[in-house]
Amino acid sequence: MAFSEFDRPAWPLLAQVSRPSRYSGSEWRPYALPSWDEARDSLRVCLAFPDVYEIGMSYYGFQLLSAFIRNEGCLVDRAYCPWVDMEALLRRYEMPLSSTEQGRPLRDFDVLGFTLQHEMGYTNVLTMLDLGGVPLRSEARGDGDPIVVAGGPGALVPEPVAPFFDLFCVGEGEPVLPELLAVLRDTRGGRRSERLAACARLEGVYVPACHDGTPVRRQFLESFEEAFSPQGLIVPSVSVVHDRAALELFRGCSRGCRFCQAGMVCRPVRERDPQRVVDSIVGLVDRTGWEEVGLLSLASCDYSGIESVIDALGGPLSERNAKLSLPSLRMDGFSIGLAERLQKLRRGGLTFAPEAGTQRLRDVINKGFSEESIFACLDEVFSRGWDRVKLYFMMGLPTETDEDLDGIVELAQSVLRLARRKGRKRASVTASVAGFVPKGHTPFQWERQNTVEEFREKGRRLKGQVRDRAISLSYHEPEQSFLEGVLARGDRRVADVIERAWRTGARFDGWSETFDLRRWLDAFEFHSLSPHEFTRERDESEPLPWDHIDSGLTREFLLRERRRAYAARTTADCRSGCAACGLGCRGTGMAL
Repeated sequence: MAFSEFDRPAWPLLAQVSRPSRYSGSEWRPYALPSWDEARDSLRVCLAFPDVYEIGMSYYGFQLLSAFIRNEGCLVDRAYCPWVDMEALLRRYEMPLSSTEQGRPLRDFDVLGFTLQHEMGYTNVLTMLDLGGVPLRSEARGDGDPIVVAGGPGALVPEPVAPFFDLFCVGEGEPVLPELLAVLRDTRGGRRSERLAACARLEGVYVPACHDGTPVRRQFLESFEEAFSPQGLIVPSVSVVHDRAALELFRGCSRGCRFCQAGMVCRPVRERDPQRVVDSIVGLVDRTGWEEVGLLSLASCDYSGIESVIDALGGPLSERNAKLSLPSLRMDGFSIGLAERLQKLRRGGLTFAPEAGTQRLRDVINKGFSEESIFACLDEVFSRGWDRVKLYFMMGLPTETDEDLDGIVELAQSVLRLARRKGRKRASVTASVAGFVPKGHTPFQWERQNTVEEFREKGRRLKGQVRDRAISLSYHEPEQSFLEGVLARGDRRVADVIERAWRTGARFDGWSETFDLRRWLDAFEFHSLSPHEFTRERDESEPLPWDHIDSGLTREFLLRERRRAYAARTTADCRSGCAACGLGCRGTGMAL
């Protein structure tokens, strides 16, 4: 929310909250604000991000979605979840949660669209609905209430939050939204049940109240050249987490890491033309003034034109005093040529994700690179002047042994020794370890998840082995990993638990300072449910709560990959040979 002339009496509240900049509404926008009254014939859409402003504004997909829907002729606004201090003030003064630009209560919009980027934001969805004056449950909403829509990764396993949403968009927005928005526009003013029934007939739209059991197929663009690219981005006047202009290099991944939901369900790979990437980035920098740009993808090194793009951007970005950010670097894709180019960009540190401490376990998860490639990559890194490296790992992976776990620290120590041999006397290695959470639509969707006690014991074991002060090791809160696992594979019964936890104070569960597992355990007990029912190993023959969502990957493929995992057998990159996943890419890993 932000405070505008519409709700000027609320301005004094800013002096009473911890981060008033979250609500100031000070932004540079590449468009003129439309008049609310003049847009009465347009569909009025509010995009809602269930986290604070600086998180939501860092998510490129949210900016992309906003521009795309505006391009479809709708009035588009945004809303973010207020922090707990602002929520308390809004309730005390009986003020509604309002949108960022128009300053309108959420209940005034025709459509309220939530991005479900992470399971730990589910209670924030309820906070926003309640503060915005919208009934929490779809069944309680009337004809005059907004149609509440969800999209993003959470739509792939929708049942834990299905009662709170009227419909889910399954897959990428570009092929789904034009038709959906047209139906919602054409049926505006009609009976709610009839409007939802009309939406349920669209491809890629799941309407829980109307579902007849037919699988809802994930939608995706056949060609990324057809993907919408915004000409401008909203620039916040306050610091956000990823404070940069951004553009997608490509979508999808051909690697086939067995733990990775995004890598599985975002197939096939579709690339953007290199010259279009360069032109778009330079244009965004000129129009926004950002001093950093990010080239986004699941694995930037896999982009076929990565080196030519960096070469072409070098001069223009240098002239504009802007630097380049390349997230998602892979160790086996980190070529000498790429190292030379990144060195010129004066990056401060580099981040890689070995994921596991031993080669055996990396083969289990199909990480796809060898021990030799790890050290060849890091040898190149340290030889070219970098002295800070961050490594991401997971604990609790299927078939993990103590040897695999100890291998995390051993690998970090080996990396530090290599750096010092290369003359990097101030070298440091940061190892970040997250608890493995099985996700739907992956080969590990049937796996058991570690308990809180197991995660904690493994984290302590790792920290106890670190002796060198140049190595920093941290591990994710086990309680949060446990709850994420429950919500990631839950069924519709979990919705009652979510609401109960929210009513007893659960907020911002992804933030350690506000998370309290006790509230959740009490909520499960209140509804006579065991959370461990959702983190247990599943039988391969039992129905899964997300079976009615068709990701495009066949059950046979996922089971075959699971069995190859237990045999520690890798599966080749899709670009070098077809793994017969069900998408029909014909051995290229690319959309045809």
